[in-house]
Amino acid sequence: MITVVREIRSIPPFLLREYLQELGGVLFSEDQVQGPGWSVRLEPMEPFRLGSLEVGQTRLIMEFAGDDIAQGFLERFAIKTLRGGG
Repeated sequence: MITVVREIRSIPPFLLREYLQELGGVLFSEDQVQGPGWSVRLEPMEPFRLGSLEVGQTRLIMEFAGDDIAQGFLERFAIKTLRGGG
């Protein structure tokens, strides 16, 4: 079992759940999505603050059955969560 922890800012939990479902996951609860060979738990975090700016954060605890599953999933998930900026 491989565990990867990521902290995601500025993507609301409902949207993260939707992305995980689009990657083949099934929603088991508000904070748990499971797919073939993987499971992700979403944990709310205190908002990130920079001066008067406040941005929501979510910690994702991802567990994978093997390296090949982890690598493929993380590549697809990175594309889903990619944001442009400037």
